Amino acid sequence: MKSESEYSRDALIDRMGTYGISDTMKGYFRKCIEFHTYPAPGMLIGVFMVDYALDLLRMKPGDKLFVTCETEKCLPDPPQVILRTTIGNHRLRIVPIGKFAMSFTPLSKEDPAKGVRVYLDKMKMKQYPALNSWYENSPSFDPDTQKKPLADEILSAGRKILSYETITMKVSPKRKWKSVTCSICGDTVPDYLAKDGKCLGCGSDRYYEKAG
Repeated sequence: MKSESEYSRDALIDRMGTYGISDTMKGYFRKCIEFHTYPAPGMLIGVFMVDYALDLLRMKPGDKLFVTCETEKCLPDPPQVILRTTIGNHRLRIVPIGKFAMSFTPLSKEDPAKGVRVYLDKMKMKQYPALNSWYENSPSFDPDTQKKPLADEILSAGRKILSYETITMKVSPKRKWKSVTCSICGDTVPDYLAKDGKCLGCGSDRYYEKAG
């Protein structure tokens, strides 16, 4: 159950009518909130970013797009829900460089592929005090009192806090590989995920120890 300091999903959806948000967008928000499990501010902004990119590229959700997110926090979820781009289908990539931006490139036979990079514009945020202090991780942002104003500012701002630039991105060819067997665990892995006869799980990327 949501605390009184923030909107529930249904209350937030209801407030969208106040800001002239379309039924289509409300559907995006509803699905993204359900997928993300709560209406995180970064995820809400991400919905506007995806919708903006679709308009810039003159595309629709069913079209094949490749997305690169520049942060792993909240932002990767809207393209997964709205565009069906996932890590598993190789159409979503996360480059964790800490910027609130996403690049969108349509399926292309040309190399490099042309697309757009949509980003949260710091200068445009200045007129939204709660949003600006939240984004700057400022001590002045009080979650107990400012979560609702923050959500209202995001809904009110919509695309007005976003900017974009046209980009090109190198097309990565499908990698050919062969199987190799790890000398430590005996598992079979692609050759590019092994080093010095060991799989990365037994080497540089080992993340667990056996218990007992």
